[in-house]
Amino acid sequence: MSSTRTSISRRAVLAAAPIAATGAAIGIAAPAAAHGHGAAVLGWFDATDAAVTAAPAATQVTNSRTWAIAWLAAARAVRRVPHGVNAGHYREAALAAAVHRALYALAPTQQAALDDALEAALARVPDGRAKRKGVAAGVERADDLLEERAGDGLDPASVNAPFTPPAAAPGVWQPTPPAFGPAAQAGTRFAVPFALDSADQFRLDAPPALGTPQYRADLDEVYAYGGLNSTARTQAQTDTAQFWLGSSFTLYNPVLRAALEHHSGSLREQVELVALFHVASVDTQIATSDSKYAHLWWRPVTAIAGAVEDGDPATVQDPSWTPLHTTPSHPDYPSGHNTYSGSAEEVLTQLVGDGPGAAFTIPSPTAPGVTRTYTTWHPLTTENTDARVWSGIHSRSADLAGVELSRNVAAFVLTRAGDLLA
Repeated sequence: MSSTRTSISRRAVLAAAPIAATGAAIGIAAPAAAHGHGAAVLGWFDATDAAVTAAPAATQVTNSRTWAIAWLAAARAVRRVPHGVNAGHYREAALAAAVHRALYALAPTQQAALDDALEAALARVPDGRAKRKGVAAGVERADDLLEERAGDGLDPASVNAPFTPPAAAPGVWQPTPPAFGPAAQAGTRFAVPFALDSADQFRLDAPPALGTPQYRADLDEVYAYGGLNSTARTQAQTDTAQFWLGSSFTLYNPVLRAALEHHSGSLREQVELVALFHVASVDTQIATSDSKYAHLWWRPVTAIAGAVEDGDPATVQDPSWTPLHTTPSHPDYPSGHNTYSGSAEEVLTQLVGDGPGAAFTIPSPTAPGVTRTYTTWHPLTTENTDARVWSGIHSRSADLAGVELSRNVAAFVLTRAGDLLA
């Protein structure tokens, strides 16, 4: 922490001294399209995105944690304005200092770019008491939260803690082809949530049991529509599976940015939106890991093509079947992809409405050059649910359960917003 303190102290000195405005964003902050506090929020949104993209952790939830800490610190810093200072100037300075300070600690390889972003942001805030106090508040809140979250179990090594799969049996998860790699994200369930009382607070009921009509329907659907050589899946369905194959963490950042671009609220409200979005995402992934490893339900590729039969003559056993996309190395139920979707939709709907109020377009890391345009949030959840079935890597019950779990977690996080933001 000592090197971070040295840097922010230097920037705090700059904040108190005259700085020439450059007329353009510097480094990784580029809020050119917006004006006023919207430019400040979008600038630091882009700076955070650039820092995490340039120096990502090996696990999605760790990257979500970086966003959550940086923006929750900022939300706490901008929440209350000292008496007698300009509120707008104070909040812009506090936002800049808090996000910079947190990212400086969590993405240390990006320090030079972050310093440039801070200098450019503070250059746009008039010198004076509001600016100085805002910087001090941002630093203090970031330091406090970094200390609070130290050792929370969301580092990659803890997230991917060793896990020994149980013996092969009908319905029981086993490592999946082609790599048959170790279980992923097994340790996330032991991490410290931001808002949940415990990882198992919203643990899902068991998935549809072997031999039940729902289990049979799930397996039949994946077998028909999710195979590499499926003749039932349409090209449009294949395209949807490919578009939503990428990390939901990555796919949803442009969605959140679209919400900010059209957000008419105050700087404080916009910062709180980003903070609560990512806090809910982190807690959702902790709850997801809990349900996954509590139920240890097998993946479709194991149920259909694996060596252990389910004992149900009504289901298909086909050793030659291969899913369209490679199956991730963790249990089926619930779908982690869809827990990102449900959490995002719940937070955005409660804090913004059914949509941003204008059409928005998002890209996909797994469909280069392809974009999709929406006007409301819900179709993204629907597509993401379908996509995992059409990719052949999840049952529909696992997808729907993921949406249910994450909506419950996100709704609970929002009920705790007062404590989180205090």
